[in-house]
Amino acid sequence: MTACLKSHSVGATLVLTISNPEHRNALGPEMYAAGVEAINAADSNPEVRSVVLTGEGAHFCAGGNLQRLLGNRQQPPQVQADSIEGLHSWIEAVRSFSKPVVAAVEGACAGAGFSLALASDFLVAANNSVFVMAYANVALSPDGGGSWSLARNLPRATALQLLMLGERIGAERLQQLGLVNRVTPAGAALDEALALCEQLNAKAPNTLTSIKELVNAAPEQTLSQHLRDERDHFVRNLHHANGGEGIAAFLEKRPARYR
Repeated sequence: MTACLKSHSVGATLVLTISNPEHRNALGPEMYAAGVEAINAADSNPEVRSVVLTGEGAHFCAGGNLQRLLGNRQQPPQVQADSIEGLHSWIEAVRSFSKPVVAAVEGACAGAGFSLALASDFLVAANNSVFVMAYANVALSPDGGGSWSLARNLPRATALQLLMLGERIGAERLQQLGLVNRVTPAGAALDEALALCEQLNAKAPNTLTSIKELVNAAPEQTLSQHLRDERDHFVRNLHHANGGEGIAAFLEKRPARYR
């Protein structure tokens, strides 16, 4: 079976499914390119208000295909560099995407799969899911922004423990550490992710875009810079049609209808 990225819509949510079940949904260059293309298309489609990333079958993603990586050792180093650039383009597309991205994780979530889940805006995980930064276990170092995400969101000692020791960690522990938003029974992660997207889809899309941009920019900014950005976003959203609708709906005690 050929590895691919499947897509279907549930209401205003685009579901992207990593499909390579024979290899626990291991990733490869064809998947990276499809991911970038799907995210870019969704960004310009007003009918899409959120995206869910999930895996086919019992697992989210086992990371890179070790057989492919072994074969790449016989190729010039640029071959692997180009492959990683493809992965990184997908990671950056997810991070900069103007709409919310929710990862729905079941089973194994390893290596670059873990990095992809961390790049998402929300992470929903089944209580039997297992996360591991497995790179050091096979004498490799991280890619996909995994070390960046963990270093920014965890204490240094905890990030190094996961990255250097390659220890497995469960969904409930990751929730305690603030990396997982919701933990579900096994088999229910996708349904819970879709329910979360329904909540997000009911918000004003321009507001969610502003919030994501502000949160992404905050770590690199001074307070003064960030306050200026907050001001500009606030004024722009106040004068957007959705700003008028939101305030009117609140005052009239009725549900808002955002466009």
